[in-house]
Amino acid sequence: MIAVDTNVLVRILIDDSGAAVQMQAARALLANAEVLYVPQIVQVETVWVLESAYGFDKSAICKILDHLLLHPQFLLQSAEIFNSAVTLFRKHSADFSDCLILTEAMTQNLQLYTFDKKLGRIKGAASPSYS
Repeated sequence: MIAVDTNVLVRILIDDSGAAVQMQAARALLANAEVLYVPQIVQVETVWVLESAYGFDKSAICKILDHLLLHPQFLLQSAEIFNSAVTLFRKHSADFSDCLILTEAMTQNLQLYTFDKKLGRIKGAASPSYS
């Protein structure tokens, strides 16, 4: 098993003619490795790259995240938490990273306090009182 960084994972997942050499090298890793370990921070960064660098919409990103979850060669850190975060992300307007934070808190039976309005609308999150 080997671990991958965000830039390697994105090169595996996305056809990018501007990065053809890196894409080929990254996909060779996948072809030659039994399992690729994907740390949680790489999961978050991947969503950010797909949104900001490639302009993918939520639907396209969710398809990619589902592929990561279901592909037998990807071992996701905290896969159950990842899956729950993807479910929240799909249903709500909050960012994926915020959905992951909320899922982590809920896994520990904790209320999450946030000033983020989109996240605060999801069950399990609340805004702290202030004046």
